[in-house]
Amino acid sequence: MQKINIQALIEKRGKELELTLLNQGEHCLEKTINNAEIFRPGLALTGFLDRFANERIQVLGETEIAYLETLSQDRLVEISNTLFSYNIPLIIISKGIAPPPLFISEAEKCNTAVLSSRLKTTDLINRLGAYLDHFFAPSINVHGTLVDVYGVGLLYTGKSGIGKSEIALDLIERGHRLVADDVVKITRTASDVIIGTGSEMLGHHMEIRGIGIIDIEELFGIRSIRLQKRIEVEVNLSYWSETKDYERLGIEDKKTTVLGVEIPIVKVPISPGKNITVISEVIAMNHMLKVYGENSALEFTKKLSQTLMRQSMTQDYLESDYE
Repeated sequence: MQKINIQALIEKRGKELELTLLNQGEHCLEKTINNAEIFRPGLALTGFLDRFANERIQVLGETEIAYLETLSQDRLVEISNTLFSYNIPLIIISKGIAPPPLFISEAEKCNTAVLSSRLKTTDLINRLGAYLDHFFAPSINVHGTLVDVYGVGLLYTGKSGIGKSEIALDLIERGHRLVADDVVKITRTASDVIIGTGSEMLGHHMEIRGIGIIDIEELFGIRSIRLQKRIEVEVNLSYWSETKDYERLGIEDKKTTVLGVEIPIVKVPISPGKNITVISEVIAMNHMLKVYGENSALEFTKKLSQTLMRQSMTQDYLESDYE
């Protein structure tokens, strides 16, 4: 399970979020954030804690601080003690507003970090939420090659040595772009969207058997690579077999599931002399046609059915015509 502590959050996003630590505590920066949710504890500050989401980052805006300043010292201490007793991971106050000193001192007693941000509340929540959503997004690493072909992300999978890298290299030479080779990190960024990126260690390097490691960016230029790409089609490569049945019409789209997201899968048999590069370009263009509502296989079968029906009706008419 992914988690990040307060110290790491400040180091990675402190400048972008314009964060300043307002209190000190022995272990306040060691507390961990375990989810991407953000909560504004308006009702919790009034004492209603039945539905208090204490495991989330708490964001206080101008309204919440204005309310705290109206409380007596005894009531402020009582509310603060109750609030911090729920082991909140972090409190961030927007607009650079300074909270009451008693609020800060009570936070220190419970080792809860209180940060200030100069951003407006909405901007703070949007930026912080975007980072946390990306950080906590489910992800996996798969063995394959990801290439942007005509704007369509094709993920090549198959046995090691089947030629995934060589196909990608040929596509790059034809003007398409490499995203990742050998190890592809796949992240689900939405309920129906998966994004592929490369390994930080491998970058845009590629292993070509017989040659060794090559740097695609250095060889083909910056336009030959992409940092990330949405994965839209999986192209599964396998060796040609006489005993297997392969798709001939493509009427029914086959699907595969990656991180709970369904994407089309095209199984392509490999045999000597077969131009997989051109086939890959056709797969990408055919996918875009389907996205725009055009299905070539269905249109063909529809026309074929109409032709056969027309021929049958014509034959029946001719057989019954005696004039």
